[in-house]
Amino acid sequence: MHGGPPSMGGQVQGGPPPMGGQIQGGPPPMGGQMHGGPPPMGGQMGSGLPPMGGHGGPPQMSGPMLGSSPGYQQGPPSNNGYPQHPDAYPNNTGMGYQPAGQGYPPGPGPQQPIHPGLQSQPARRLDPDEMPSPVMKDDQRNRSGVFVTNQKGLVPPLVTTNFITQDQGNASPRFIRSTMYNVPATIDMMKQTAVPFGLVVSPLARPAEKEFPPPIVQMGDLGPVRCNRCKAYMCPFMQFMDGGRRFHCLFCKAATEVPAEYFQHLDHTGQRVDRYERPELVLGTYEFIATKDYCRNNTFPQPPAVVFLLDVSYNNVKSGMVHLLCSHIKDIIKLLPRDEGADKSTMKVGFITYNNTVHFYNIKGVLAQPQMMVVGDVQDMFMPLLEGFLCDPVESEAVIDSLMEQIPAMFADTRETETILAPAIQAGLEALKASNCAGKLLVFHSSLPIAEAPGKLKNRDDRKLLGTEKEKTVLVPQVNTYNNLGQECVGAGVGVDLFMFNNSYIDLATIGQVARLTGGEVYKYTYFQADLDGDRLISDIKRNVSRPIAFDAIMRVRTSTGVRATDFYGHFFMSNTTDMELGTIDCDKGVALEIKHDDKLTEEDGVYVQVALLYTSCGGQRRLRVINLGLKTCSQMADLYRSCDLDTVMLACYRKNCASPSSAGQLILPECMKLLPLYINCVLKSDAVSGGSDMTIDDRWFAMQAITIMDVPSSVVYFYPRLMPLHDIDVDSNEIPSPIRCSSEKLRDDGVYLLENGIYLFLWIGLNVGMEWVQNVFGVHSAAQIDIDRTELLEIENPLSMRIRDLIEDIRIQRHRSMRLTLVRQRDKLELVFKHFLVEDRGLDGSVSYVDFLCHMHKEIRSLLS
Repeated sequence: MHGGPPSMGGQVQGGPPPMGGQIQGGPPPMGGQMHGGPPPMGGQMGSGLPPMGGHGGPPQMSGPMLGSSPGYQQGPPSNNGYPQHPDAYPNNTGMGYQPAGQGYPPGPGPQQPIHPGLQSQPARRLDPDEMPSPVMKDDQRNRSGVFVTNQKGLVPPLVTTNFITQDQGNASPRFIRSTMYNVPATIDMMKQTAVPFGLVVSPLARPAEKEFPPPIVQMGDLGPVRCNRCKAYMCPFMQFMDGGRRFHCLFCKAATEVPAEYFQHLDHTGQRVDRYERPELVLGTYEFIATKDYCRNNTFPQPPAVVFLLDVSYNNVKSGMVHLLCSHIKDIIKLLPRDEGADKSTMKVGFITYNNTVHFYNIKGVLAQPQMMVVGDVQDMFMPLLEGFLCDPVESEAVIDSLMEQIPAMFADTRETETILAPAIQAGLEALKASNCAGKLLVFHSSLPIAEAPGKLKNRDDRKLLGTEKEKTVLVPQVNTYNNLGQECVGAGVGVDLFMFNNSYIDLATIGQVARLTGGEVYKYTYFQADLDGDRLISDIKRNVSRPIAFDAIMRVRTSTGVRATDFYGHFFMSNTTDMELGTIDCDKGVALEIKHDDKLTEEDGVYVQVALLYTSCGGQRRLRVINLGLKTCSQMADLYRSCDLDTVMLACYRKNCASPSSAGQLILPECMKLLPLYINCVLKSDAVSGGSDMTIDDRWFAMQAITIMDVPSSVVYFYPRLMPLHDIDVDSNEIPSPIRCSSEKLRDDGVYLLENGIYLFLWIGLNVGMEWVQNVFGVHSAAQIDIDRTELLEIENPLSMRIRDLIEDIRIQRHRSMRLTLVRQRDKLELVFKHFLVEDRGLDGSVSYVDFLCHMHKEIRSLLS
């Protein structure tokens, strides 16, 4: 969710947020709809659009229109992203994706759409290059550097800008972002602006290079010092009084006695003399080591474990997935995370296979061979093995190696096609509960569970319902089994990640609930083939098991008097109205929440937010991460609009209240919201919102849920992909090329372009690209000879080939998931899929171009004002 004007140099910044089971950016709640998305970013769109002549045609540019100021450059990494059409091209053939339009537009560039309310006008067109864009070159130049968090209400740089945060009392924007940094003082003013007040929190976000991780504070038996009334934790916002014997809480205004062990004298400014020795008094983000009071049953936890659950039915064996995974397990478990300063990981591992029965394995290090135990009664799952199931991967290395050799051979001739799923997940849960430890289940599953067992599902695949009022019937669970299982997992501190290898409908809307409720996620490999997709799968698993992660977590948001958190969005379970419970949460996940007014605010007080995440570390240590943010309050709408980002109706409100002297023929947008129309259009065109019968039901649900766990950088690149020219790349540079606008008008016949949105990676090759370039990179003499079925570039020893391959690898490293390279030759049928991601153009399904959407928006605003 991002912030608006910059901190640095008076520039404005922005970034989007996913709010809710939906995308958010606009007034979030939130009834299943997705609203506005990524962010507005800097620059004043001032001169606006001139009078429209009364006929609704595109306004004409007068002078330096909307783009007269810098936007932002689509910069550094977003570590996450999700496919728009996971089934679009399983074998790089383009089959499976059928655009609903009449083929792609006849000419280069956006076509005038057929759309209610948008009339095609032959007359004057806007020049797209003059309109605000996320790729304007000067944003990165003006806003990179050090962002110091020493003032409340300071708007952070864009998520796409390279910057380093210096924590001086407010949390880094990598951990928390607000939709506004000046909060309206009254409920009426908030309603009038229509700007939602929300936060996106990524509590375990990775620090950037040269940034420090949150320090760990050891308080001994005393534990964290807290306000007696509201239970807020000690932070830089607390004010000490009575010579240091009491502190005043800015969240609830109560005074609390300082424990004797924590007492310290105050200096002449009223500050504790030891404040710079205590991170919790000067930093926005830090961690406390928790006492037994913060543990289940007042007992310190065991180190967590990871259980691999492998579907060994016919489809997974035939595709090569079982053999592939077993051959790489040894390398994967070496990457299990460890606490800072630890020599090795203390996490344990266990293995379960299943088809229509469940198989447990004893991998105790003293055994000569692993032992298999089969549970055939899947109606009432139990744990048949008390010792030897969860083991140290180093101590049991030889036994695990033996097991991984035996599993593919054991099931090589299987003809079992009917599978179970819920009993297998229940088995993994029971195993962790029996060992009294939190953990994570990695489930590798292939097909709709139709075997007789709990969680059996019916095939309700009817993609014709998508895009109609009845689509919700197939996008909600058909049974409660997986919801109940998810809640049971959360209660035991267990998260579930699902890796899906389906060749047909698998009902993600139902089985995906177990991942959604536990803080997990769903990976999808439709039409999986080990030789084509194996590297991508193994890369995804390695990233999954090695990244920073918290187990058995509870997250609570406290706010100062006058506001409160009311709605929460993401992958977690809530048994009450305040606590988000997560089996796991990792560095790539974000949660969003909406905050509402309870009372009038004063400009002197400001608004304070404290996020507390109580969790078990991968080393088994109970910790409490505290994230603090201070915001200003305002009584003038202009102050709000200068310091927020996000969406919709507020443009008309801004015009009415802050820009009334301007001509009615101009479209005036707030400084930090000038990209709002672009992002709204991108969100409306996305599959999560508008996906119809040209995609599968599983794909549609996948897109919808993916957005609910995105962090801000991920959603920016997901909605507005990066498009980079490679035909003129500097082979001596290590920098990622500057992106250009996502429009077909920017593609040259003699050019080569790389496009990525965090999940898909396309290399588009023009038919007239130079022979030397093609020879150096592809080893052939012309674009027509390129083998577009390849998913990796040839390793040719020359500077250009090496530079392109290094660039692709750099981009993959930035992302949360591994992206398979798809080669697209100009005018091939696969170009239809590629053009789906050129979001400034008219869509193949008739969705409007950026130019037309801006004109339509201008017209609607004028009618609102009149």
